[in-house]
Amino acid sequence: MIVSSKRLSRITCLGILITLFSCETLSQLGSAIDLGNPTDSEINSGLKQALEYGTTYASEQLSKEDGYFGNMAIRIVFPEEAKKLESTLRSIGLGSVCDKVILSVNRAAEDAAKEAKPIFVDAIKQMSIADVRNILLGKDDAATTYFKQKTTASLESKFQPIIASSLNKVGATKYWAEVINRYNKIPLTSPVEADLSRYVTNKAIDGLFFEIAEEELKIRNNAAARSTLLLQKVFGYAEKQGS
Repeated sequence: MIVSSKRLSRITCLGILITLFSCETLSQLGSAIDLGNPTDSEINSGLKQALEYGTTYASEQLSKEDGYFGNMAIRIVFPEEAKKLESTLRSIGLGSVCDKVILSVNRAAEDAAKEAKPIFVDAIKQMSIADVRNILLGKDDAATTYFKQKTTASLESKFQPIIASSLNKVGATKYWAEVINRYNKIPLTSPVEADLSRYVTNKAIDGLFFEIAEEELKIRNNAAARSTLLLQKVFGYAEKQGS
């Protein structure tokens, strides 16, 4: 069947309009009509759906190049005990070596972040309905707090060998050793020894939880972020319970 160009144009326009307004329409529907109270099954499905999306998004964003390095809120910099070291080295013209260390440790964190998704998915699958309700009706960071309690040990176990290997791969260990050696040769300075691998692992996990907390706030406080009627119903219910 031959479709006229005029009809084809109308179909194309309709498709664009649907794409542009579908999420906004769902948000308006959720606000305009009472979807009723969700069942336990709906709460369980809706919250887990939101958490899986949020943790997957955070993991995937941070595993991209510049996921850590390009995000000033979570960029990994020199350890606190090495701040004086960094300042001293920059003051004597070794800023480029310091910059290489910072770039390298962030690349290592980005390498590790891609391993986080299955750990979060497993934690979500193991949630009881009581866990789900406590998270849904809890504080704005209830899900993030839950993940910290349930996944930190697994994340550390998974991240540390990857980060140690990555630090070697991208040269961070070499650059760090160079920084430490040069600093320790400066007269009247106290020798510095820092466990770079453990430090980067801890900061990488901190950054991951920071991003998850940001995603949690979006779904809780922004109705437009609730992309399905189920999410509208579940989080709309949570809002009514908290009001």
